Amino acid sequence: MDGFNTNYWFLAIIPILFIALCFVLIILVICSLIKYLRGNQFRNKNIQFYKNLGDAIKSNRIRCNMTQELVAERLGVSRQAVSKWENGISDPSTANLIALAKLFGIEPEKLLK
Repeated sequence: MDGFNTNYWFLAIIPILFIALCFVLIILVICSLIKYLRGNQFRNKNIQFYKNLGDAIKSNRIRCNMTQELVAERLGVSRQAVSKWENGISDPSTANLIALAKLFGIEPEKLLK
């Protein structure tokens, strides 16, 4: 039989399948990148919140001429806990936040702004 051999018809489909597979992979990569970038925006907002709270705690502690050890002793926590609050690694409980505000002579809301 002249021309196209019917026994090798699947060879014509392989390039089409390859192009379709590449197209699907590109779409999946783009969707993954979009999801990753959107996730970073939310993580950055949370980091900024903790950083601002930590900065507020540290600046008020310095304003009151207190050391981390003194603040920790007055609140009944470790100096490492105060350091973690100031560095944004963790945040104080509500009770500790209120105690910090009383210790610094300010309203608790001012620490959160």
